[in-house]
Amino acid sequence: MYISNDAAVALAKYLRKRPKTGEKQIFLAEKGRCRGKPISVRAVQKRVEHYAQESGVAVTCHRFRHTMATQLLNADADLVTIQELLGHSKIKTTQRYSKLLNLKAQRDYFKAMEVVMRQTSTNQLE
Repeated sequence: MYISNDAAVALAKYLRKRPKTGEKQIFLAEKGRCRGKPISVRAVQKRVEHYAQESGVAVTCHRFRHTMATQLLNADADLVTIQELLGHSKIKTTQRYSKLLNLKAQRDYFKAMEVVMRQTSTNQLE
């Protein structure tokens, strides 16, 4: 798993405050009948939905995944790397998941055109 330095610092702070337990999972329920047990994927989804509604921001866990994939793609990450991070078995799923912004398309176009123009110039000199 890859995490940023900021996330690593926040995680370390959380683990210092988290009650001592033999549980290997990192995030535990803090109240209710599941207190001290690992939180489920659905619990995370519900929490995101709750805070999204409370804040008026239209966000979901699914949108977080799409955003991450798109930002990685637009930062020139390889599609196969993004596929691996998202856990997709088929590259076509990752392609649909990742939306190419015009900025990346524009960079790719100009980069390719520089190569074409150099090749054209070299061929004309011969």
